[in-house]
Amino acid sequence: MLKNTETIAAIATPSGNGGVGIIRISGTKVLEIASKLLSKNLPPRTAIYSPFLDESGETIDSGIALYFPTPNSYTGEDVLELQGHGGAVVLDMLLRRVLALGATHAKAGEFTERAFLNNKLDLAQAEAVADLINSSTEHSVRSAQKSMQGVFSTQIHELVEELTYLRVYVEAAIDFVDEEIDFLSDGIIERRLRALLNRIEKIQATAQQGRLLRDGMTLVLAGKPNAGKSSLLNALAGHDAAIVTDIAGTTRDVLRERIQLDGMPLHIIDTAGLREVDNVVEQEGIRRAHAEMMKADLILLLVDVRESSDETEALLTTLPKDVEIIRVYNKIDLFSRTPEIQTTENGTEIFVSIKKNLGLDLLTSHLKTFIGFNASAENVFIARRRHLDALKFGHEFVEQALAQLQNALAGELVAEDLRQAQQHLAEITGEFTSDDLLGKIFSSFCIGK
Repeated sequence: MLKNTETIAAIATPSGNGGVGIIRISGTKVLEIASKLLSKNLPPRTAIYSPFLDESGETIDSGIALYFPTPNSYTGEDVLELQGHGGAVVLDMLLRRVLALGATHAKAGEFTERAFLNNKLDLAQAEAVADLINSSTEHSVRSAQKSMQGVFSTQIHELVEELTYLRVYVEAAIDFVDEEIDFLSDGIIERRLRALLNRIEKIQATAQQGRLLRDGMTLVLAGKPNAGKSSLLNALAGHDAAIVTDIAGTTRDVLRERIQLDGMPLHIIDTAGLREVDNVVEQEGIRRAHAEMMKADLILLLVDVRESSDETEALLTTLPKDVEIIRVYNKIDLFSRTPEIQTTENGTEIFVSIKKNLGLDLLTSHLKTFIGFNASAENVFIARRRHLDALKFGHEFVEQALAQLQNALAGELVAEDLRQAQQHLAEITGEFTSDDLLGKIFSSFCIGK
């Protein structure tokens, strides 16, 4: 448990006016503050109705007070929640009164940070609190709940426990050579390392689903003017997000839309048509288009099906080399061509007519396949990029340990690789972490949480 921490307070409801507003207070001075703020005693975990009093005994507001004594509270400390009216001014007056009675204003995420430091939540569960608040789809809400309930953490704990067992076994064989422990020949370690790799890979696949639910995929629409980029944006968004005309260069700035594709967030970015121009405004739009493509997960290159292959190849030389590109050939209705997907030496090519709504189902289906998203997957938990990185490093070190075991017969190297794997995986739940990491994570929370 944390000791001698300041008592913190913050408004826990969104800014603006509403029917109800909540102020949350946590720390050792909760009862002292309550004795001067309320006109009634505070029984634990019981809602009481009371006026909230200023320094002269006048009523600032009236509402419900809830007291949660340590350790049975969200933060693990004494916690008081004041539920009054949701006007911005009255909440500010009430918060200033609480601060005058000895509390300090909470930093972003400080309540949840204290919950983590007091072992009420592990780090993955704490991050899931923020992810639940920021969820934009029903799937992501349910996945964040699974993470908060410890589904992800339990799987990581099991991996860490297995690594602990393997480290003990290997290091015992190294330290006690006279005992009958031969990890190099009895096959136990090799079998368990292979099983461990398989378990990590399954968790990685599920975590990737969770990251897609949390972050979505950034999709940039690129191509020459009038290739159909803005029409495709409107078709995917389901409304007229972009202006569509026959005039080349209609889109000159970056347009952004966030949609759901079977429950997965998709960030679509429409960009200016790519061509050589003298117009300063259009040149800036093209510069911004290239900047967005550099940050994309995937580029859909819209091509007028009437365009020559030489023109398309010349355009491709100007696009980023390290971002996946799918060619979408538009306007097939002009030739009565059937929509289809082809896999060639140039990659994936999809033939559509956006105007006639031909082949768009093939395009969206391929997008879901490309990113590996499965809307029907069960037990998906929310995951972040740092979780995927930790799993990746953990997997690499376990693979390395297996190679050391098989090829070098080097027990000391096996033990070190297992230690490294354990350290990386333990970073996910916070069993091993740094103050810099904690600061970065909790600073992304809202005030009052």
